[in-house]
Amino acid sequence: MIRKSLTVLVIDENHIRASIIEAGLREAGHEQVTIVHDVAGIARRIAEIEPDVIVIDLENPNRDMLENMFQLSRVVKRPIAMFVDRSDQASIEAAVEAGVSAYVVDGLRQERVKPILDMAISRFNAFSRMARELEEARSELEDRKLIDRAKGILMRSRGLSEDAAYTLLRKTAMNQNRKISEIAQSLVTAAGLLDPGES
Repeated sequence: MIRKSLTVLVIDENHIRASIIEAGLREAGHEQVTIVHDVAGIARRIAEIEPDVIVIDLENPNRDMLENMFQLSRVVKRPIAMFVDRSDQASIEAAVEAGVSAYVVDGLRQERVKPILDMAISRFNAFSRMARELEEARSELEDRKLIDRAKGILMRSRGLSEDAAYTLLRKTAMNQNRKISEIAQSLVTAAGLLDPGES
């Protein structure tokens, strides 16, 4: 299987450390590497570059710098590998909370860049998949609740059994080429307008 070359953005104020990361990335076959040394306006730069992965190296980060990078992590929705020289439990927890895919303390070495980047991508993909599945499950549950409410309205207003009410919803959805949940939503909305006690 051929993997497309990733566009990697490296954010590092230290030129020497940035060159170590760049060498590790190029050795791993990543040719599209952009290095940014100044974090001012970084959100705009990320939007311009549209990287697949972001590597952030913070030599001696203070609290404000870490918090800014964590805020960035929450917004960009991309795999992020973060290298720091030292850390504490609160910073590690904040990194996880912010969605940083790999948080490496005192581990910046050229040969480690590729495996850490690969892990960051894998963790990001796994987390994204779980978040998507959770959202689908929530949506499905909401749809079921809505359909149950619509069935209840039909059962009361038309004297139908539960099965007959569902059949009517399904048939209407098929005839209108819509989802059952959309028909249910329309029915619940209409019932709420006609009888405010329904909503």
